[in-house]
Amino acid sequence: MSLTDLIKRNESAPREGVDDGQPWWKGAVIYQIYPRSFADSNDDGIGDLPGITQRLDHVARLGADAIWISPFFTSPMLDFGYDVAEFRNVDPIFGTLEDFDALVEKAHGLGIKVIIDQVWSHSSDQHRWFEESRQSRNNPKADWYVWADPKPDGTPPNNWQSIFGGPAWTWDSRRGQYYFHNFLKQQPDLNLHSEAVRDEIIAVARFWLERGVDGFRIDAVTHMFHDAALTDNPPAKNPDKFKARSHDFQDNIYNQAGPGTFRFVHRLRELMDEYGAIFSVAEIGGEDTHEFQHKLTEGEEKLNSVYGFDFLYAQQLTPQVVCDALGRWPGSDGEGWPTWAFENHDAPRAVSRWTTPEHAEAFNRMKLMLFSALRGNIIIYQGEELGLTQVDIPYERLQDPEAIANWPKTLSRDGVRTPIPWEKDATQAGFSGVEPWLPIGPDHPAMAVDQQEGKRGSLLEWTKKVIALRKDHPAIRHGEMSECHAQDSIICFTRSAHGEKLLCAFNTGEGEAAFSLPEGATPVLECGEVGADRLGPFAAIIASLPE
Repeated sequence: MSLTDLIKRNESAPREGVDDGQPWWKGAVIYQIYPRSFADSNDDGIGDLPGITQRLDHVARLGADAIWISPFFTSPMLDFGYDVAEFRNVDPIFGTLEDFDALVEKAHGLGIKVIIDQVWSHSSDQHRWFEESRQSRNNPKADWYVWADPKPDGTPPNNWQSIFGGPAWTWDSRRGQYYFHNFLKQQPDLNLHSEAVRDEIIAVARFWLERGVDGFRIDAVTHMFHDAALTDNPPAKNPDKFKARSHDFQDNIYNQAGPGTFRFVHRLRELMDEYGAIFSVAEIGGEDTHEFQHKLTEGEEKLNSVYGFDFLYAQQLTPQVVCDALGRWPGSDGEGWPTWAFENHDAPRAVSRWTTPEHAEAFNRMKLMLFSALRGNIIIYQGEELGLTQVDIPYERLQDPEAIANWPKTLSRDGVRTPIPWEKDATQAGFSGVEPWLPIGPDHPAMAVDQQEGKRGSLLEWTKKVIALRKDHPAIRHGEMSECHAQDSIICFTRSAHGEKLLCAFNTGEGEAAFSLPEGATPVLECGEVGADRLGPFAAIIASLPE
């Protein structure tokens, strides 16, 4: 039997026998690919779309339902693709539209859905829309970006601050006005209050749907609609808030999360429903955004899911952190569906945040088992299945504009964006034939795919096992979750669906913890030392409970 035959999945579920009418994305395992660092097919030191296509079998063997590809669109790369200069094309460093089509065809042949990033809150200042908009106050695209007159003394129109530091306004002498940017000054915010801009964004979405994509991860949804009155933000209420950037001194109320967001996502949902079974997940970061997350995903007329930040910047993986996050999505009628990630291209490697090197192996197994048991979709970031650690990038090798601007107060995102090691003894660990854009972590070649593939007991094989468990049990994939219990270092909750009930227990600590299985419980999967009345350090168990 060929690999394709072995992993082929039907439309509603990843394996035969578990299709109970749920959409394919509900409870899906999604594998995030950061294209610059995944696989370099042409030896220029930068990963590309043909490289992804060549390595898709790895994702298929993992058992992932979908891939999410970070931006690969035409861009000056000042923010590495999140500054888009052309929404309907591929940047030459990544390949061509034909390369993207080939990637989609290969993925679909392997039963893998394709989700792409869409950056609709802003563009590059090199986009032709902005170049036209800045020329005058009365051209056809004059209101496609957020422009405002200065105060009488020439200062910016209000006090909003950029996430990357400094005022969120930049003076443009052509128009004699300031333009607004939540991020870099080279990333002017689109004015989605304009109907013409909204129409154009919908047209962009349709372009990619027509090319066969199966869903969108929508970047910076919080920043798509600002307060049109340009009201000043108040000072931060929390006096103890860490203030590495000028942005941190404010409660960011009026520069983001405007009510127009809800009307726009309703229109987007209508478009996506035209194509059937299309998945939409919103990136919503920032403080006090949980109510906004729920409003954007409740009912059948908004987005399917929200990509939260509950774990991405948590300094420790504690039972309370987990239970608090799960408790915000209890499964009430009309509630949206959560999507979780422990790490991504912006957040440090979880194993480097949450444990010490001597405990990394045991911790990674427990962490992945816990991750697989969460109610919601889960996103595995490339290399997480290998146990990759955060790489310390010296200042002279930094690429991340935020880290450079705020050095040394802001942890560089480059440390989680380093290339994937495919072959331990190959040039550049099999990523490229030349020096890559970021250095490969010194401890990463020993964790390379060829060192773990098919090796009993490796973290890669363990990842396959926990993904298979999730896909074989509807109770875990999309079932209900009972109240989460957090006691000392133990997390315990149950998952249930269609008469199956599973108890899930995890010891997040490096010491033993008291825990006993209920009478009649049958172990399904465990890691670490599981005793009759205790869980050893970083031990975990999932057990079937009697009806």
